[in-house]
Amino acid sequence: MDGNLLQIECTNEDGKVAFQDGSFVYPDVIIHCTGYKYHFPFLRTNGIVSVDDNRVGPLYKHVFPPKLAPWLSFVGLPYRAVTSLVIELQSRWVAGVLSGKVALPSEEEMASSVEELYQHMEEIGWPKHHTHQLQQKFDYENWLVTQLGLPPLEEWREQIFCHLLKKITSHDGDDYRDT
Repeated sequence: MDGNLLQIECTNEDGKVAFQDGSFVYPDVIIHCTGYKYHFPFLRTNGIVSVDDNRVGPLYKHVFPPKLAPWLSFVGLPYRAVTSLVIELQSRWVAGVLSGKVALPSEEEMASSVEELYQHMEEIGWPKHHTHQLQQKFDYENWLVTQLGLPPLEEWREQIFCHLLKKITSHDGDDYRDT
């Protein structure tokens, strides 16, 4: 590729990824990085998964759409987090689920969990576009660690993250963007 941004036109069942310029590839893996605004024009789920005001959903624990789990997963959506840690833990969780080493709840239980989250957000006035914003506590990361059967995360990780987050958000300049 020549450095220009190629837009995916579609993916085919044979694994071919076709681009809008007419070129195509047969990749081993597709990692689509969309930036601040979630946008998946190539993803066709017949309305099962959608993006509404930057909320990708419905997703169980920011990863699995209940109706399409485990065959479709989203890794790396949460922000205001230690991104590399969240992506590593989510990737390990997806791998565990796909290998059968980690079980997901039933579709109904996952859907109920998503609805509870959405209802809670509405009750406290949390806007949709902050659905994937994690709170300062490491609750989500610790939940993932528990799912994977790993030892608890060290307290210093959360302390450093919270300290850095306070520093960043207290910055008076216009060059910090909090989505």
